[in-house]
Amino acid sequence: MKPDVLQLQNEIKFKTSRSGGKGGQNVNKVSTKVELNLDVQSSLILNAEQKEIILLKLAARINNEGVLQIVSQKERSQLKNKKAVLAKFKELIEKAFFVQKKRRATKVPRSVKEKRLKDKKRNSEIKKLRNKKS
Repeated sequence: MKPDVLQLQNEIKFKTSRSGGKGGQNVNKVSTKVELNLDVQSSLILNAEQKEIILLKLAARINNEGVLQIVSQKERSQLKNKKAVLAKFKELIEKAFFVQKKRRATKVPRSVKEKRLKDKKRNSEIKKLRNKKS
């Protein structure tokens, strides 16, 4: 079962810092880089099964203390980076809890089998005709 992302937002902590890249003087003055931190281990909203799924599927984004970290510094404003981080967070949670449907094997239809055999027979006839001419 997927956790409610809106409830999880109450447990999220944001951290801002100066980011590199474009922005001119803005880069040197303003903290536009936004880092989202969610302590998965001590979350009150997530149950044990949900914690296990997140720890397993998002292991690359979780540090040694069990904190999920997502960073954004693409935009030149802190607000846009915060929105980008939240969107990325929602997307990651959706992907982590997405369960793919099992594929059901289907039988090859009789018409397909007959067509294949008919084509094989036609090809062999063509090749037999080639051998008789030489």
